[in-house]
Amino acid sequence: MSCSLSHACIVQGAVGPAPGPGEERDQVDVRIGITQTPKELEVEMADDADRDQVVSEIEKLLKTGDGVLWLTDRKGRRVGVPVAKVAYVEVGAPTSERRVGFGAP
Repeated sequence: MSCSLSHACIVQGAVGPAPGPGEERDQVDVRIGITQTPKELEVEMADDADRDQVVSEIEKLLKTGDGVLWLTDRKGRRVGVPVAKVAYVEVGAPTSERRVGFGAP
């Protein structure tokens, strides 16, 4: 993960401790709402992405209010969003793990 706060932030797979035997790292899903549009971007991060590190890098860039937020998904595709156009960011589990309706806890 690299971040240049003046212009862009690239969030990729995190450099952190690997999960131990029998441990699984949660998959990270990032949703970004864009101002003046009802659509949102959804990016499934790489399997080795660390949720806390992704959040901290996004927060650093959003505090500056300038530049481009670059996210790299699990297939290696890069998505860039101008920070000034970001309405909200949701970092959580992928949609397949979300339950809605009668099966929800």
